[in-house]
Amino acid sequence: MSKHSLHYDVFNGDADGICALLQLRLSEPKNSKLITGVKRDIQLLQQVVDQQDATSVTVLDISMEKNQEALRSLIENKVNIFYCDHHRTGVAPISPHLKSLLDTSSDVCTSLLINLLLNDSHYLWACVGAFGDNLSEQATALALKHSVAHEDIDFLNQLGTLINYNGYGGSIEDLHFHPKALFESLLKYPNPLRLRDQTDGVFQQLKSGFERDWNNVKSIQATYSTQHIDIYILPCQAWARRISGTYGNWLANEHPKKAIAVLTANPSGDSHTVSVRSPLMNREGADDVCSQFATGGGRKAAAGINELPERVVSLFIEKMEERFGSA
Repeated sequence: MSKHSLHYDVFNGDADGICALLQLRLSEPKNSKLITGVKRDIQLLQQVVDQQDATSVTVLDISMEKNQEALRSLIENKVNIFYCDHHRTGVAPISPHLKSLLDTSSDVCTSLLINLLLNDSHYLWACVGAFGDNLSEQATALALKHSVAHEDIDFLNQLGTLINYNGYGGSIEDLHFHPKALFESLLKYPNPLRLRDQTDGVFQQLKSGFERDWNNVKSIQATYSTQHIDIYILPCQAWARRISGTYGNWLANEHPKKAIAVLTANPSGDSHTVSVRSPLMNREGADDVCSQFATGGGRKAAAGINELPERVVSLFIEKMEERFGSA
């Protein structure tokens, strides 16, 4: 059966995934089907395989390691794929149908990789994506390279944080915006600084939601605390699921010598969703800890576990101590 040309854009629903695709589509507009989801919904390529009508695919900011089977299936069907990511890769297939831009270094993100590919064509959106991925030093350096004013850098930082905040949740219903709708809205703004002038736009709506959620979390104390590690446990509430990742980033910035873990109770009542941040002073190890658990994965600086059973929380703490417990 012959196929008409149909392109899919597959991207993580967080700031990095959204801002990477914004740069690409502002540079190269394309009529495509969008596949995304909550930040932790990373096995997205299978959705393309299930459609069986793709002729080409762009994949951004989702782990190749977690999408190996679907990726190989698409390659076997001679679907042309461009894959850009900074998470764990597994064994990358070699095929004329696969072009990849992969870098698992702890100081890069997908938005910065796309920015390099596009020669800074939409560097402001790259800054937003990097700020959202808690790469503040790299984002600031890129902005200053282009003489962006300090007050504008502060706004880009806020915007990246808020877009990233929107991606966290147990389901789409937890989010303020579906990541697909958020991408489509932001695509209208080649210059993200224009969002600052929208009195009831995306930025203000996310800012209001964030402030409400932050009021709930700001007084929570660490459940487990040592010289090198802090672990926080949040309740089974939509606000907690939304704020968990941003809260983890904030804690990491506040305590740069410590590894941080934020556990959020799942609706099942017998497991937690986990966000881990390596110490900012040494952005290594988060993926090592999380990948030891069945639903865990991520990157060196930041990783997570979708379902950590209550019965193995003590084991998780042991693994955190093994990896981060000494200087």
